[in-house]
Amino acid sequence: MISIYSLKPRFQNMLRPLVTWLHACGTTANQVTLAAAVVSLLIASIVAWKAPLAWPFLLIPVWMFMRMALNAIDGMLAREFGQQSRLGAYLNELCDVLADSALYLPFALLPGVSPLLVVCVVLMAVFSEYAGVLGLMVGATRRYDGPMGKSDRAAVFGLLGAIVGCGVTAAPWLNIVFCGVLALLMYTIFNRVQRGLSHT
Repeated sequence: MISIYSLKPRFQNMLRPLVTWLHACGTTANQVTLAAAVVSLLIASIVAWKAPLAWPFLLIPVWMFMRMALNAIDGMLAREFGQQSRLGAYLNELCDVLADSALYLPFALLPGVSPLLVVCVVLMAVFSEYAGVLGLMVGATRRYDGPMGKSDRAAVFGLLGAIVGCGVTAAPWLNIVFCGVLALLMYTIFNRVQRGLSHT
C-alpha cells in the first residue's frame, strides 16, 4: 500500500546539509524531538483557544510540514551521528503520539463536527502507532505501513486545516472525511499486524 512515508529518503537528502549544520552546532536528536512536541502542544493550544474561529487552523498545515522536517531531522541526527539511545526511542514514539493527538483534537471544536468522531480518529491513530511498535516485540521491524501512517495523517490534517482556515464551512463534509480517515486507520492497523506477522 502506497504511503507518503515511501518518499522519506528523498526528503532526508534535501535536509542533510541542515542536519550536518545542526550537528556542528551541538544540537542533539532528543532536543529536536522535544522541541517539536512542545511547539505542537503550543500550536494546538492556540487553535483550540481561538476555536471556532477558522483562521487559526491555518497554523496546522504550516506546522505539520515543519514538524515532518523535524521528525526526519531527529532521526538523521540519531542514526548518522551516533546519537541513538533507549531514551531517544521512547521520546520519539511518545512525543509523536502526544503531538498528533493534540493537533487533531481542535477539529472537534468546529461547529457541526462530531467530537466523538474526532476522538475515535485520535484513538485509532494511537492504536495504529502501537501496532507499528509491536512489530519489534514479535521479532519483526517497526512497521510504518499505510495507507494512513503518520506522514499520511500529517498530509490529510494539514490539508483540512488549510481548507478550514480559508473559511470553508466545516460540516457536514468534514465528518465524512473523518469517517474515511477512521476506516483507513483500521486498515492500516490490519496491514501493520499482518506484515509484522509475515516477517516473523
